[in-house]
Amino acid sequence: MITINVSSRKFFEVEAEGYVYILEEGFTFSKQLQEFAQRFFPDLQKLMQKRDFTGKKLDTLILPVSLNNKIAHCFFVGLGKKGDTEVSVEHYRRLLGQITKQIASYNISLLAIQMPPSTFFGLTTEDLAQQTATIVNMASYHFDEYITEKERKKTRLSDVVLCVEAKNKKAVQKGIKAGEIIGFAVNKARYLVDLPPTVLTPQSFAEKAKKMAKKHDLGITVFSEKQINTMEMGGLLAVSRGSEIGPRLVVLEYRAKKKTAPTLALVGKGVTFDSGGLSLKTPVHMETMKEDMSGAAAVVATMQALAQLKPAIHVIAVVPLAENLPDSKSVKPGDIIQFYNGKTAEIKNTDAEGRLILADALSYAVKQYKPDAIIDIATLTGACAYALGPYYSGLLSQHDDLVKRIYKGIIFFPNFLIAYCNATFSRSSTSSRIVASNFFASAIISSCCILVIFSFLVPFQ
Repeated sequence: MITINVSSRKFFEVEAEGYVYILEEGFTFSKQLQEFAQRFFPDLQKLMQKRDFTGKKLDTLILPVSLNNKIAHCFFVGLGKKGDTEVSVEHYRRLLGQITKQIASYNISLLAIQMPPSTFFGLTTEDLAQQTATIVNMASYHFDEYITEKERKKTRLSDVVLCVEAKNKKAVQKGIKAGEIIGFAVNKARYLVDLPPTVLTPQSFAEKAKKMAKKHDLGITVFSEKQINTMEMGGLLAVSRGSEIGPRLVVLEYRAKKKTAPTLALVGKGVTFDSGGLSLKTPVHMETMKEDMSGAAAVVATMQALAQLKPAIHVIAVVPLAENLPDSKSVKPGDIIQFYNGKTAEIKNTDAEGRLILADALSYAVKQYKPDAIIDIATLTGACAYALGPYYSGLLSQHDDLVKRIYKGIIFFPNFLIAYCNATFSRSSTSSRIVASNFFASAIISSCCILVIFSFLVPFQ
């Protein structure tokens, strides 16, 4: 956890171990840089020219200086060229992330950052401060809980001073507060994903969700295997059949002050380990399958953030949790199961388990809460990564208006959510077949279309 403070002093007047000054391409040697040079390095401008540092995107000039008989490091970082309107905020995010990671090798725990003008990015000062706090926290995340050698553990950045104009301090402090909430939530999700699968089981995941809900005053209900059986959630029960640890269904509730506010449902896939079941994965494809609960982690962490940000809508989170393991009791290809909403499906491949547990969760969310919209987050198929690569996420929906609203809300993340497909299909009253296709595009779309059946025409993606 990083403590971020705000100062109206010049960045080099703050007592720190590291200093970050961000410059756009083609910058002029400003009065503040001249004052810094006079105090610490008179030939700074000549050094920049010799090193051909002109502020190009992600260019970095590192300068060690002596400050009060201590060594400090100054990082001058290029933001890139300003376009016809403004610099992409994504350049700033990547820049901050790179520097935050880079300073770890310099054993810097206290960092001073001169925040650039928000007009560079077409943002408000509050929004830029929020981005700064979020990215600094995200980039400083390091999972070392199980490392035993002390020398392998990195020196963590613990304190950041954000230097701004005095007139902007109040807006910056407000932005930092929201940014820290978001950054902590992202790192919470990462932490859950990083835990070993024998530590983060469906049972222990549910317990962690309980503790989080109690801390942040959220409503929570955790359904046991016996209760799930009583509710006839055949998908969730089928997937967990091969594991000694039973499934759980976690329901979290955030209620806005206004009772008539719209309701959004979040559903997150929570397969804490996916071996593929009897349709066993190859060893190389099984190595990362503790991460198959990433959707559930994202949803639980989102609820943690929402409890503090307090949006003016009701938000319900439904998280089905299970392990998918091979056993004599495991669900078999050819088995037919019945879901919470009464629909049936024939299992053709037990490695298509995500849509089974999500079908029950979606049905439950629709029947019990009648939401105005549903957002499902899942590591549903590896075909998506094959199709889009490691940096992009797929977005599938039948509701263009909902997608437009989401795009508007993710203005800060323009490069991450770009692949949108309107998942159309013909409805049929017949039962479904749950399959895993070898054709990437059809696998992505077919899995989404199957889940649309269980959302009962609620705006879904």
